[in-house]
Amino acid sequence: MTEHPLAGGFVADVVLVGDTVRKSPPRDPVFVRRLLRHFEQHHWSGAPRFLGVDEQGREMLSFIDGEVPWRQGHEPLSIRSEQSLAAVARQVRRFHDLTAGTELAGGQEVVCHNDLSPKNTVYRDTGGQLLPTAFIDWDIAAPGARIHDVAHVCWQYVGLGPSVEDAAKAAGLVRVIADAYGLEDRSALIDTIMWWQDRCWRGIEAAAEAGEPAMVRLRDSGVADTVHAAHNWTRDHRDVLCRKDTPT
Repeated sequence: MTEHPLAGGFVADVVLVGDTVRKSPPRDPVFVRRLLRHFEQHHWSGAPRFLGVDEQGREMLSFIDGEVPWRQGHEPLSIRSEQSLAAVARQVRRFHDLTAGTELAGGQEVVCHNDLSPKNTVYRDTGGQLLPTAFIDWDIAAPGARIHDVAHVCWQYVGLGPSVEDAAKAAGLVRVIADAYGLEDRSALIDTIMWWQDRCWRGIEAAAEAGEPAMVRLRDSGVADTVHAAHNWTRDHRDVLCRKDTPT
């Protein structure tokens, strides 16, 4: 069958074959496949289904139709609406709750996706409003704390960084996400966002220096510099982002 490249993948080549997605296996394929089967067993439609391995050793996943805004910095404005952000947070809460207390979560609170962003989200148009229907690319999912995914959502979906024109408004959107998720203890939320940003840009630089081709591409495309700038912006606006009286 004809293979059609799917846009957006920096780390792995992803193609569409018929109604299936084919991609190279993740670092821990056994865990990720167990996780996707767990979602399927609980009838959660917010993740692709694992369908097996093809003759080339690639994973076969179900294709989820919709819009994936993979071009960072060019996302439709409606994905940053309060309605869309709240819907993302509720979806995250749903899969967290499905994994809490399970063997998959181990001794941690839940299983975290660890790379939640618009480019890993399938949206559907509901009359001019893009709302999330599923998350893709579960390759680095692992046991973790709820706040880790919530913080990553705040960073990526609000777009925290130098492009933000109104820090107070961004703080209000962060609160929308935390409220919709139902995050009770938010005292470490902004610091966890900065932890992600620092970890991300340093990780890209270190892996690129070690010669990992995918990380070299990320570094050379300017991603590490963008994340570093986002970290500096979040640090400089930390007090505003932490305030509880910011408008939405």
